[in-house]
Amino acid sequence: MQERAEATRQAVLAAAAVLFEQHGYAGTSISDVARRSGYTSGAIYFHFGSKEGLAASVFEAHFGEWPRLVETWTSLDGPVLDRLVGLSLAVAREFRDNVIVRAGNRLSNESKSIPAELPQPFVGWIETVAQLLESARENGELAPETDTERAARVIVAGFFGTHTVSDALDDRRHVEQAVTDLWLFLLPALQAAPDPHGCLDRARTLLGQSL
Repeated sequence: MQERAEATRQAVLAAAAVLFEQHGYAGTSISDVARRSGYTSGAIYFHFGSKEGLAASVFEAHFGEWPRLVETWTSLDGPVLDRLVGLSLAVAREFRDNVIVRAGNRLSNESKSIPAELPQPFVGWIETVAQLLESARENGELAPETDTERAARVIVAGFFGTHTVSDALDDRRHVEQAVTDLWLFLLPALQAAPDPHGCLDRARTLLGQSL
């Protein structure tokens, strides 16, 4: 019984994610989700309570994708900045290919119009990047004058800004190249011994190995 209920929740979440990503919060109704998922509106209300509850669950599922990736990339061997760049490329692929992530991103952009308490975006990423930069400093990889907190905010702002522009221009089809271009500008200022192309090449190798 519990497995059946969880299967229903996941099927409804998947259907809702597609619709939220395509039409936004205001443009999606419970009846739309019911038609796409094949479950009744009553079943959806039973599991999620309301449209805002459903949106909050999609948003939470979006956030739930990141701990696995962060753990994978922080536990790898090799230079810390290589792993930070590799993590950013892996996240870029999720934003391009994972509908839950894409839906969560759109809901985040529309959060002021959603009458539900949603997790605060970006804060977790800023903390993660700052921690990785501190590890890079300890490893002798980081330019000594780098303020890791400020650098983390710049990196996260640049990363998500790159996604916004890529989404608007080409539906993120070339987002990995856009993120690569971002790092080519940032790495010379971050690395103790600047070698942005070498760092990106090693990060791509790690990315291929992590698939």
